[in-house]
Amino acid sequence: MILFKHEIKLNLKLIIIWSACVGFSCFGCILLFGGLKESMGEMADAYAQMGTFSSALGLDRMNVSTMEGFYATEVALIYAIGGAMFAAMAGVCMLSKEEEGHTSEFLNTLPLGRGYIVCWKYLSAAAMILFFNILCVVWEAAGFALAGEMPPGKSLALFHGAQLLMQLEVGSVCFLLSSVCKRKQTGAALGFAVLLYVMDLMCRIVPDIEDLKYVTPYYFSNATDIFAGGRVDGSMAAVSAAVAVISFGAAIVIYGRRDLAA
Repeated sequence: MILFKHEIKLNLKLIIIWSACVGFSCFGCILLFGGLKESMGEMADAYAQMGTFSSALGLDRMNVSTMEGFYATEVALIYAIGGAMFAAMAGVCMLSKEEEGHTSEFLNTLPLGRGYIVCWKYLSAAAMILFFNILCVVWEAAGFALAGEMPPGKSLALFHGAQLLMQLEVGSVCFLLSSVCKRKQTGAALGFAVLLYVMDLMCRIVPDIEDLKYVTPYYFSNATDIFAGGRVDGSMAAVSAAVAVISFGAAIVIYGRRDLAA
């Protein structure tokens, strides 16, 4: 628990800054909807007829002139990419920073055990992701309150639940990367988060690579799919959860067997 508190305290500024950036961006976009509502109504039909691009972004299923459609196609995209990037950073720094900062020798001489260290480090990363989501939701709630309207509560809750699971998967994979590397691979982690989004976009446009949807967690947590269908794909969510658990387990095994740099 001491290790958990230390990590949260150490990363508190990071949580606040990232949640403020992503949350405020969502907040600002929600407030913009009131001024754009009339013009978006005129553009809705044009958006819906943009072929595969329209299908990839869900513009053919959502009416962007409504708060629900505007949130699902515009605001949710900011939330998804920003959240995945934060989760990637939270995971990739947890273990490798000890070797990079030459503190692994001190940490691993304590009577804790490597498995204990990995577990509490992982819980710290998961807590950071949870706190980030809570703060972002507060920003969004403030935006909806000032705008005077909001999307359906059930779909909104499903979307945020799916986003939390998606971020945990991304964070877990990057946590596994952290257990392998001697230095923080922040750039690789951020690139990984963006690559997963590109994979989601491509598999929606190109039918021949549709199976990529099982690789990228953006697919099952896509806002337009959730708002249009009113549900989250349970099988794909289970795959996402399984990837997170396997990544965590692999990190325990790998970190426990590695020769750590002092």
